[in-house]
Amino acid sequence: MSTQLRPTDVKRLNRQWRRRTEGRLALLVESVTQPYNLGSILRTCATFGVDRLWLTGNSADPDDPKVGKTALGTGAKVAHTRTASTGDALAAARGEGFKVVAVELASGAVPLHAAPLEPDVCLAVGAEDHGCSPALLSGADAVTYIPQIGRVGSLNVAVATAIALAEARRREWAAFGDEADAPVGR
Repeated sequence: MSTQLRPTDVKRLNRQWRRRTEGRLALLVESVTQPYNLGSILRTCATFGVDRLWLTGNSADPDDPKVGKTALGTGAKVAHTRTASTGDALAAARGEGFKVVAVELASGAVPLHAAPLEPDVCLAVGAEDHGCSPALLSGADAVTYIPQIGRVGSLNVAVATAIALAEARRREWAAFGDEADAPVGR
């Protein structure tokens, strides 16, 4: 029978995964205006070890109390920079050695499972209503989408971000094989 891990076991498990994770992961957020969405994105970034976050457009302010309500203090654990434009954010990501992959339902996009998400990747997401801007789509190195088979045409931006970040880390972790089952509480 399984039981929930104690807090010390959770910390030990997270430390084991952190030691094994070598790839750098970044995120570019363009015009995500809803504070609760940005808070959720910040929390997901902290969970998956995002090294750097660029905010551009009219994205919500990470210091907004509404962002903090969802982020639960994790915003302080993710290095973030606000840039004047999408072009500046793309240049900053490339300047730090990241390949930029936009997550968008767009022509020419490849499904997430086939996207180039090798280490040192910066995923990019766009506004709640309009998605990634034409400037972001044309400036990205690749564009990917999350396949969906239900009767809804798109995902919430925070959920899509979580799925994409999880897939990027899963790719790296899949190489562990059976070692992925780290011992906990032994």
